[in-house]
Amino acid sequence: MSMRVLFTCGGTAGHINPALGVAGRIKELVPDAEFLFVGAEGHMETELVPREGYALKTVRISGFQRSLAPKMIAANIRAVGRVVSSQRLARRYIKEFQPDVAVGTGGYVCYPVLKTAAAMGIPTAVHESNALPGLTTRLLEKTVDRILVGFEDSRQYYKNPDKVQVTGTPVRVDFRDLDKAKARRELGLDPDRPVVLAVFGSLGADYMNSAMQGFIRRMGNGTGLHLIYATGKRYYDGVREKLDAAGLHSPCIDVREYIYDMPKVMTAADLIICRSGASTISELTYLGKPAVMVPSPNVVNNHQEKNARVLEKAGAVKMLLEGQFDGDKLYDTVTGLLNDKAALDAMHKASLKLGVADATDRIASIVLGLAQKGKTE
Repeated sequence: MSMRVLFTCGGTAGHINPALGVAGRIKELVPDAEFLFVGAEGHMETELVPREGYALKTVRISGFQRSLAPKMIAANIRAVGRVVSSQRLARRYIKEFQPDVAVGTGGYVCYPVLKTAAAMGIPTAVHESNALPGLTTRLLEKTVDRILVGFEDSRQYYKNPDKVQVTGTPVRVDFRDLDKAKARRELGLDPDRPVVLAVFGSLGADYMNSAMQGFIRRMGNGTGLHLIYATGKRYYDGVREKLDAAGLHSPCIDVREYIYDMPKVMTAADLIICRSGASTISELTYLGKPAVMVPSPNVVNNHQEKNARVLEKAGAVKMLLEGQFDGDKLYDTVTGLLNDKAALDAMHKASLKLGVADATDRIASIVLGLAQKGKTE
């Protein structure tokens, strides 16, 4: 029996990669399944989805601004108009493709597509990877058939708990094929030297780069740890110049613009300094990595701090807030943890407990169940 699955997602890799992971798993389970992705015009999905061989349609949509400034009010009026036009276009795509199920994994584009699909009688599900539901998920709560969440702790934030299923958030398949010893061998790292990874998104973060320069000054050139540090593309040249001027050169300090082999580097690390976006958290908890987590303050609804507090409460991470520490404090926090093996082990166990190793399989099973239910009704 043929099966057609529509995915809608957009804006960031954290929204797109889970959909790609689930689509790949469904393709393994149902080889003749057909897929259509619907994303937002001009966003990252227009590159990532076709690269994986899936058909993609787009709509023009934008987020709402939380400001009463005249320009923002005007932007919100335009956003409402785009929601309406996106729903018309989504209806056309759905009529043409005739999906058995529609699944959203994050981004504003999910609202018009899933809203339209549900109105057309198609089974629907939305995956929320953040600890607290975002605007799109809240708006869709009454509409969709299933709400899939990353954390058990997230259930309390929904008015329809019977719809909520804890699935975790899928990670890329690359994370499943390495262990720490193998990753360190392939990276040429000393198996007995602690490894710290510092990464703050593909573009980087000014505050964190300043803190990391202070961290590296404390490390000096005769250090007891190995640091792999991604500055982000926009900051690399400036950071490199400052470190060179300070004479901070060491084979134990690996400063990169971007980390292309992230699964391998994360697997090799003993401790990770990072942001608290949903994808990062799913990778950390899949691997059970202790972390010093610094939430980005520049996100909607401060959801990164809320994510980090879930992990901190569970004992999986140490959280620091921007503006409340410098490079010295960051260094002392990291080395204090590295020197406390019992604390690291407890964080490792707490992190693994939060992770859902079979998240991809769980979501694929739910999607296939919804599709089958739609066929029999």
